[in-house]
Amino acid sequence: MRSYRSLVAWQKAHAVAGAVLKLTASSRSPSTWAVFDQLRRATISVEANIVEGYALGTSGLFKRHVRIALGSAAEVECLLRLAVEHNLLPCEMVATVRADLDDLFPVLRGLMLGRAPKRG
Repeated sequence: MRSYRSLVAWQKAHAVAGAVLKLTASSRSPSTWAVFDQLRRATISVEANIVEGYALGTSGLFKRHVRIALGSAAEVECLLRLAVEHNLLPCEMVATVRADLDDLFPVLRGLMLGRAPKRG
């Protein structure tokens, strides 16, 4: 079995997670804490579910975890929009993360439909 790190889905999710952690790391404001905490958790969930599903080694369990990862990715998208709309994060800083997230969605959908995982 090859490493989960060879999956394009994981690579994209890992990039998004790293970017979100950097975007939210400097804020300690009580007004942003709840949104940023949930944003970090959802982002980490995307990556972690890809890894967990891959590690379980069956197609059915992998698809189940990819479905959960897709739901978490949608949550990340929603929370990023909320953060921008309420001036918690600047739009320019979020744009790259949103573009990476937009690249991730079709990869996750493809995995849910049973296409073989792409390896990078």
